[in-house]
Amino acid sequence: MERYSLCVNEREYEFLANANETLLFVLRERLDLTGAKCGCLTGDCGACTVLIDGEAKKACLIQIRNAVGHKITTIEGLSENGTLHPIQKAFIYCGAIQCGFCTPGMILSAKALLDKNLSPTESEIRDAISGNLCRCTGYERIVEAILLSSKMLRGEDCDV
Repeated sequence: MERYSLCVNEREYEFLANANETLLFVLRERLDLTGAKCGCLTGDCGACTVLIDGEAKKACLIQIRNAVGHKITTIEGLSENGTLHPIQKAFIYCGAIQCGFCTPGMILSAKALLDKNLSPTESEIRDAISGNLCRCTGYERIVEAILLSSKMLRGEDCDV
């Protein structure tokens, strides 16, 4: 085992890990950040999506040694002082959560998109979440939630 240091949710963590452990394993098992889910371990489902330097990435595909030196954001890092992020609020308001297994990855994929484009089209949203599988919602409510959160982030009055 080797000593590693990671910046996750703007906090420095030091821990011991094997070089071939995945970021997903380290987040869940070493840092107790369980928001990223273990769905497939092949990068197909998107349940483990986190932000690395603002880009949506699948944590099950990243070896821990390749995550060092990067800014990592998990779903646990989105709320501030107990206040949900507008994307989280929109997901709740629109009923886009259902079972919740895919939700953290969906929300972080949406955040990566909205950080670059506050006025995405439905097509751009569907493209941004195309690496995230949901078996409950049919994606309509998820797309609706991302459209709503884009309005919220632009400061439009949304009654949410």
